[in-house]
Amino acid sequence: MRVLITRPEREATTLAAALGERGHVPVIAPLFHLQILRPSADFSASLAASQAILLTSANGARALAEASDQRGRPIFAVGDTTAATAEGLGFSAVTSASGDGLALATLVRRKLDPKGGPLVHVSGADIALDFAEALKPDGFEVRRFALYEAREETVLPESARAAIEGRALDAATFFSPRAAELFARLVEKAGVANALSSITAVAISPAALAPLKALPFKATAAAARPTRQAVLDEIDRLAAAGTEGPSIMSDTASSSDRPANPAAPPAEPAVAPAARQAPPRRGIGVVGAFVTGIVSSCLVLAGALVSLPYWPAELRDMWRGQAALPAPVPTPALDLQTIRQDAAAAATATVNTARADLMARLDDLEKRLRALSTTVAERPAGAPAPAADPAVAPALAELRRKVEALEGRPVSAPAPTAETAPATPASPPPPNAEQEREIAGLKLEVATLRNALQTLDRTVSGQGDQAKVLADAVDKARSEADRARNEAGARGVGEQKALAAANASAVIGIAARLNAALDSGLPFAGDLGLLAPLVQGNAKLGEVVIALQPYARDGVTSRSELAAAFPTMAKAALADDIADDSFGERLLAKLRNLVSLRRVGADVEGDTTEAKLARAEAALDAGDIGKAVELVKSLPPQTAKATAAWLARADAHLTAKRAVDQLAAEAVFLLGATR
Repeated sequence: MRVLITRPEREATTLAAALGERGHVPVIAPLFHLQILRPSADFSASLAASQAILLTSANGARALAEASDQRGRPIFAVGDTTAATAEGLGFSAVTSASGDGLALATLVRRKLDPKGGPLVHVSGADIALDFAEALKPDGFEVRRFALYEAREETVLPESARAAIEGRALDAATFFSPRAAELFARLVEKAGVANALSSITAVAISPAALAPLKALPFKATAAAARPTRQAVLDEIDRLAAAGTEGPSIMSDTASSSDRPANPAAPPAEPAVAPAARQAPPRRGIGVVGAFVTGIVSSCLVLAGALVSLPYWPAELRDMWRGQAALPAPVPTPALDLQTIRQDAAAAATATVNTARADLMARLDDLEKRLRALSTTVAERPAGAPAPAADPAVAPALAELRRKVEALEGRPVSAPAPTAETAPATPASPPPPNAEQEREIAGLKLEVATLRNALQTLDRTVSGQGDQAKVLADAVDKARSEADRARNEAGARGVGEQKALAAANASAVIGIAARLNAALDSGLPFAGDLGLLAPLVQGNAKLGEVVIALQPYARDGVTSRSELAAAFPTMAKAALADDIADDSFGERLLAKLRNLVSLRRVGADVEGDTTEAKLARAEAALDAGDIGKAVELVKSLPPQTAKATAAWLARADAHLTAKRAVDQLAAEAVFLLGATR
């Protein structure tokens, strides 16, 4: 099916791609062009104080993304398309109502609490539902900000007009009551309303369908749900229904092609009006002339056969050669049909070639425009503004000539010559329905090319103005930057010191976070990653990062965990501290494995294993892990098996602790150097 899309250009492109994937042919004719508006002064404060944001269109999501960098605020979207657009723009907490404005209001009542704070509604200049009034009875405060405006076109787009006049459309889509009302007004203004009798209007909701009731559409249909997907499903349903009977694209009226509106005039057949309006012929007419010619030919042939024996030999041989011809000469009607088909094929090939050439030229112009913008952005200060590309104007002129030539090129068959003219004086029959559709398609292609050329012309003009404004802005910014650098020459050193002081303060903060991670035994890979942009050019900070890297993912054992594991380790060490292999010592070791009886406290004197373990435990409780490790390492060799695991964890803690202390010391040094 050929489907007319009336949405703004960005949404129309997305919808056209979806229709193309389903096998339909989209015809884009935007009735609105969007303008992003500057937010008011209190927008940022209202956004920060709100508990959630309400979005009623995909354009609202785009306008919100341009107006604010916040992406973590909860988003409540009216439908799945709006929600997908918001997620694609980086918003992380998006919930879809999968319906219309009323469904969104219901979702807000179910999910949010009025006491949680006000709501922000990002919308266009015109709204279908005022959420401030709808949610006020429930205690919600809604602040609406219009961040974009859909400005109406003043005339029907050329692509839509040509497609409607050529009866080359099967369906037209409408996604809002405003779009339907504008379409009805522009169609009446263009004078093509009577050509809508072969088109089915498909709207997203009954409200969007209401303004179209007065137009003579073939039929009207509202989607089952107010979503884009439901509109696509409705178009597929219409296409499937159309394959069961006469083609929906036919210009010939049938019982299934009559308009749904009884007051609308029926579609006129494409080939019948001339026949109905022709006055009655007088005289023998075409049939009489044909019969007279046949009778005359028979009489001549009979006379020739009767007189054949009396003919000269040469004439008789010539007669026999002519009689041996296998087939009669094609009738003029068949020749005319062949000429029409060849002409239509040639015209189609010409349009396809021209369209490919136009697309190539459009791509070349876009590349030139991008190169022009880059040149303006990179040109040095004081340089004159770049002139327009000399190749753009001739290319545009040639494109215009190309489109005008295509639009003026006749696509019907040329007038028959004397050799192919019919034998009768009657005018040739008009084109059939297939040829009419082909002609309408060609007209639509030409109109689409003209519309694209006009859009490109406006784009080139706008790009030229933007390039000039950009060049002026670049010159102004560079001059201001030069003046600022001249005025702030003395402040340069101060700014560098301030930056160094800020970096040093950041390192001190990171060191504190790392120290807290060591004390709690938690991983600190994230905190260590914060040092990455600060270690450039500082070898000491780089060494600290290298020293801490092996422990960042899993963390190290905290002091409290080391103290909790110490009694078990001390018990095993005392059991292994056997002076000899005597029966008494082995029995004592067995008992020590069962019951730990040892002295504790920092005042235990002596060099025995028991005394060193007592002083090590006291040092550990006092926070001196280094002294505890030193005492445990001085135990006899036979205790190494029992103390190895504890010592490994304690050494890792000490290594990480020393690295963090070095980091803090270096940060303090850097901070002092800035004063």
